[in-house]
Amino acid sequence: MIQSANLGFPRIGAARDLKKALEAYWRQEISPKDLISTGKTLRAHHWQLQQSKGVDVIPCGDFSFYDQILDMTATLGAVPARFGHTGGHVSLDTYFAMARGSKSAPAMEMTKWFDTNYHYIVPEFTADQRFSLSSTRLVDEYKEALAQGIHTRPVIIGPVTYLTLGKSKDAALGDPLDLLDRILPVYADLLQSLVDAGADWVQIDEPVLALAETDKQRQAFEQAYARLGKCGLKILLATYFEGLGDNTALASRLPVHGLHIDLVRAPDQLPACLSVISKDKLLSLGLVDGRNIWRTDLDKALAVLAKAAAFDGRALQVAPSCSLIHSPVDLENETKLDPELKSWLAFATQKLEEVSLLTRAANHGRDHVASAFDDSAAAAESRRTSARIHNPLVDDRMQNTLPSDFRRASKYETRRAAQRAALDLPLYPTTTIGSFPQTKEVRQARAAFKRGDLTAKAYDAFLEAETREAVRRQEALGLDVLVHGEFERNDMVEYFGEQLAGFAFTKSGWVQSYGSRYVKPPIIYGDVSRPEPMTVKWSAYAQSLTQKPMKGMLTGPVTILQWSFVRDDQPRSETCEQIALAIRDEVTDLEAAGIRLIQIDEPALREGLPLRKADHAGYLEWAVNCFRLASSSVADTTQIHTHMCYSEFNDIIADVASLDADVISIETSRSDMELLAAFEEFAYPNEIGPGVYDIHSPRTPDKAEMTALLRKATERLAPDQIWVNPDCGLKTRSWAEVTPALENMVAAARDARSA
Repeated sequence: MIQSANLGFPRIGAARDLKKALEAYWRQEISPKDLISTGKTLRAHHWQLQQSKGVDVIPCGDFSFYDQILDMTATLGAVPARFGHTGGHVSLDTYFAMARGSKSAPAMEMTKWFDTNYHYIVPEFTADQRFSLSSTRLVDEYKEALAQGIHTRPVIIGPVTYLTLGKSKDAALGDPLDLLDRILPVYADLLQSLVDAGADWVQIDEPVLALAETDKQRQAFEQAYARLGKCGLKILLATYFEGLGDNTALASRLPVHGLHIDLVRAPDQLPACLSVISKDKLLSLGLVDGRNIWRTDLDKALAVLAKAAAFDGRALQVAPSCSLIHSPVDLENETKLDPELKSWLAFATQKLEEVSLLTRAANHGRDHVASAFDDSAAAAESRRTSARIHNPLVDDRMQNTLPSDFRRASKYETRRAAQRAALDLPLYPTTTIGSFPQTKEVRQARAAFKRGDLTAKAYDAFLEAETREAVRRQEALGLDVLVHGEFERNDMVEYFGEQLAGFAFTKSGWVQSYGSRYVKPPIIYGDVSRPEPMTVKWSAYAQSLTQKPMKGMLTGPVTILQWSFVRDDQPRSETCEQIALAIRDEVTDLEAAGIRLIQIDEPALREGLPLRKADHAGYLEWAVNCFRLASSSVADTTQIHTHMCYSEFNDIIADVASLDADVISIETSRSDMELLAAFEEFAYPNEIGPGVYDIHSPRTPDKAEMTALLRKATERLAPDQIWVNPDCGLKTRSWAEVTPALENMVAAARDARSA
């Protein structure tokens, strides 16, 4: 019999229960015991939910208070020395200090999980790195589920992926994979503890297996599973986000008992996997999209499943393509969503139902679940033929773009001289990335307006007052280039999507970005256009309050694409170009309103990069062109900024330069300015704002710390290239944190000018 299985479930809770508990704990409003109790309640509910939906194989260990990679760091005892861990159990306080920093120690670096908008905490390794089993979390959760009568399959991040995603912090350690011999005994101890607790299977996530490109990586897999394959547990090796490709033979040789493959991202890999992977290995088929919200076409998926089942009679499981942490929790919470659009969607809970339905149809025949399959077919046809999907005016505009629409009128050297004359900024100009604290009062006013308890006139008056205060604060701090604060915005993508045609929105469609930071991605269901200006009102109002230059703040087309749930019925490049044209209109209108600096944020440019290098060039060509299309309508005197955060630039630095932004701001404080190396080696010609303090940590860096970072920046860049700014926007911080940090930042910039 074919089984239904799940790889992971959203940990956040349907009502964002985990976010509320975490933030209350960090504010010291609840005890560690209370936080742990919340986690236990959520896990119990999620196990019971999966069981009720007919899932045969339910995971444990997929729950996390912050991040699954950080969980492995704690489990392996790989705590960096600056956090003062002396061995033994890793406490909650140490765990959170690694993620968020402490008064004495900056947080560990954070970056994107492959090509998703989920962030993980990057492991740090040294040449004398030691590992030891330092947490019983996984065994505890396995026993917790067993006490509820639910036999689960524990989930861990595999050793090769864990080491590959880590970073060497020691020149004497060239490659973290050199630590494999040291880490494998601890993995073996962990697996033995699961055997002792009664587990029979373990899911080891190794997404790097699909991407292994070097002999060293491939040898690491052979070495790792030669050791772990003898642990006494049956191992399901889980790959996702890409097809196995050239590594199919490697996967087939590994001494594991099962393999999960992503047939949503890479459907063409199934024939090779069926023919190469021995029939005594279980094959888990990722047939339901774990990363998007579109309903599965059950008949198409069943045809794939039937082909696999008929091939060689091997044991099969039906599963989502990857963990469901990238999907919202439950579509049933969307009581106000348009009925037709809602009929096209499936969130995590509904995806479990789809997995179960496919399994039942495979085992008992389609007629056994005919009604559900007929509903699926009707939804697919409705979506395909709906009049709301296509706009001929958008298509006509795309067909009539010209080569000149994709480039500025003059080269950068000419623009630079014109902008310096027009803006008259000092050396090391200071600015922020865009947003200022979204205080309790701001959030309450927005909620009251959305409920209808606050009139539009009263809400505008409130926003004007907040904007005036933000301008006053910035002038008092001595910042050189100001921003309006973005108090009218809920999210840097959702805000724009709400004003663009072709987008829809949910009430509870939250997914985790990092820690307690959740986002509610818009849904791009049809052709995109801009009915009217989106940001001009607030940028122009803010500029009217000051003689200092005001930046207009926009989100770029690639980031809007990446941070939305995107339609899957046309190439992503076409959707991105539609968004670029809408942003181009906004850029043109901002300039006409007197805004001479316009920032178009593209933090997701690197995130969108295909995982296989062979596919990079095609993506980068259209992604760069979309940014240029959005930004190239302005005069030489108008300065285009962009912002990117938590990205490695080395392999795309030429393409970053091709964006032709006049100024780029990037996250560099957590990496101690390491990311600037790529810009130095490339001899990046334009101006750069390397972040000098980490806004994701509650600690306030002093002037000396920021001065030291600026000094490091001047070792790599010319002084007249450097802007001074935080790593990212400040919306998640309080004014009590922001004000002293910016005071120190401005003081550091002034010292740099006089040095």
